[in-house]
Amino acid sequence: MRTLVTGGAGYIGSVITEILVGEGHEVTVLDDLSKGHRSAIPKGARFVHGEIQDSQAVKEALTRNRIEAVIHMAAWSLVGESVRNPREYYRNNVEATLALINAMCDSGVMNLVFSSTAATYGEPLKQPVEESDPTSPTNPYGETKLAIEKALEWYSKAYSLRYTSLRYFNAAGATKRNGEVHDPESHLIPLVLQVAAGKRPHVEIYGSDYPTRDGSCVRDYVHVVDLARAHILSLTRQDPDNCIFNLGCGGNGYSVFEVVDVARKITGHPIPIRVVARRAGDPAVLIAASSRIDSQLGWQPQFQDLHVIIESAWKWMQFHPNGYQD
Repeated sequence: MRTLVTGGAGYIGSVITEILVGEGHEVTVLDDLSKGHRSAIPKGARFVHGEIQDSQAVKEALTRNRIEAVIHMAAWSLVGESVRNPREYYRNNVEATLALINAMCDSGVMNLVFSSTAATYGEPLKQPVEESDPTSPTNPYGETKLAIEKALEWYSKAYSLRYTSLRYFNAAGATKRNGEVHDPESHLIPLVLQVAAGKRPHVEIYGSDYPTRDGSCVRDYVHVVDLARAHILSLTRQDPDNCIFNLGCGGNGYSVFEVVDVARKITGHPIPIRVVARRAGDPAVLIAASSRIDSQLGWQPQFQDLHVIIESAWKWMQFHPNGYQD
């Protein structure tokens, strides 16, 4: 399938692109490289340096490459940053995404896989979280993603846009080629591994007084390869209905302290910690029920063990001690 991946130079987008190319799909990456890395894009994928809010550039990329579907990954995604700077999150995640969708409709490209988030649920009333549960975001990041999900519903009714929205529960891990690099870094697993690699003196734990089994936040970690597979299944699914799917591993999730303990075993490093105040907008527990995507698309995570996830990230970091060399 001829596919446009927006944000394909970023962490998850580059892995999706890597696997799509490996499976013989024709892939075009559209990225402004503000947060992504040119060298993360694999050979075999076309690259267009541009912004999704540039409607003319998007239309040109869609028509020139005869695109059949779009996987939309380009967005800002930091919870704390969204609380401090909601203006930019609405500009990048809402205004720019609507510009992309409008360009798709104008170009006759009516198949979209949308990168959403578990942050749309806010502080869930029960665990694990199901797609039918209420959405009540506790931060602007979640609000912006939910705003697009609501817009997609109306666009579908008015213009016959076909979409799949995938709500992530903490992507982690790496392939041999692509891994996680952000500046600044805010995700727990790479931060913990940076301490093990001697790049940080300690890892900060945001709160130890949550109503959880050890006082730290509990999350559902999904290997980035499993996430990529879910996008490809969504891209090629035959069901004509629009869908919202959770992407998680279920179970009891893993607490922050448990992540640190596993990383200590894998790296052989003591990994000092420092407990600081809670981070604004963080729910205590987020664990996914992913039975819907299993029953409809046959998606089951293959690398759900936390040891496997952290080990893959650690191996990638050892082979790429300075990240990507753009």
